[in-house]
Amino acid sequence: MMTGAVVVAAGQGRRMAERWQHSPMAGVLGAPVAKQFLPLGGKPVVVHALSVFEACDAVDAVVLVVPEADVAYARREVVDRFALHKVRCVVAGGRRRQDSVLRGLWSLRDEGVDWEYVVVHDGVRPLVTETLVLKVLDEARRSGAATLGLPVRETVKVIDPDGRVSLTPERSRLWLIQTPQAFRFRLLLEAHERAAARDLEGPDDCTLVEAMGEPVRVVLGHPANIKVTEPEDLLVAEALMGWRHDGGMGVERRNGS
Repeated sequence: MMTGAVVVAAGQGRRMAERWQHSPMAGVLGAPVAKQFLPLGGKPVVVHALSVFEACDAVDAVVLVVPEADVAYARREVVDRFALHKVRCVVAGGRRRQDSVLRGLWSLRDEGVDWEYVVVHDGVRPLVTETLVLKVLDEARRSGAATLGLPVRETVKVIDPDGRVSLTPERSRLWLIQTPQAFRFRLLLEAHERAAARDLEGPDDCTLVEAMGEPVRVVLGHPANIKVTEPEDLLVAEALMGWRHDGGMGVERRNGS
């Protein structure tokens, strides 16, 4: 069962750039660059994610998707510099995240390999672990489509444009969705190609699979699997990296949570 991975790091990081000048990180790191290439623990953010797939025996090959202007840079300063041999190619992303994922899927398809499964991961989630990759992939092998997620712990309010509460949903059925997400390869490719043909937009890959009427299972992720969106997220990620190296993430390995 050949399994490929698409690591999506094609965002322009506009929100990060806008808030950079007011962040304490600006004085530490200087001028902003795309968040996927910002330094974290001595390596670019995206390298941490890629290194997990590099070490995971269940994943046979990786496609890295980056902004078109950064393709050569990513090949040189990410793939070659850190000897990421599983990264078959670096491809230019599209306007939307789902366009970038589709380009990554096409790149895998063009390898001429009969891919059985594919794992899709946000390159700005640097603290993913092999345990999490295997967990979501195992569920996809059983059910066809799966994602990591966390149950919502806080009360959630839906507000109207004037800031008034219009709805308080029951939180017991609400989950915060993470990546990686895993699918039968042909299922996800069909979902993306249908969405492209119909101009259907979704916030994640599962949404496009759901639009086909296919079920998606959610398995428990980990709170440390954060997404770097704001400058301060780098500080949080640094702290979590230290906690993980001190054995904190061992809780995940012992109890499977």
